[in-house]
Amino acid sequence: MKEKVHPQYKECTIVCACGEVIHTRSTKQNIRVDICSKCHPFFTGEQKLMDSAGMVEKFKKRYDGKVKEQKKKKKKIDQKKTKELNDIDQSVKSKPEEEKTG
Repeated sequence: MKEKVHPQYKECTIVCACGEVIHTRSTKQNIRVDICSKCHPFFTGEQKLMDSAGMVEKFKKRYDGKVKEQKKKKKKIDQKKTKELNDIDQSVKSKPEEEKTG
């Protein structure tokens, strides 16, 4: 094998956004992470919302009105279909009566 091709494997410090510090070994000296096992919802059982610079609020603001509009449109379409089906049903029910009298 070639010598001096692999990076050095040295002491490393991993720092989480919650303040947890983990010492291990890596090819990098310092690593910063947003979430670790101390604050991850899977391990803590809590819901935690990671909001990077208001992205969640921005998303909600952008799509909140559109969801309501889609629900209104769907409701109108459903009402229209129901009305059409009722009209068809009424016309089918009235035809046999007309045939009997004719």
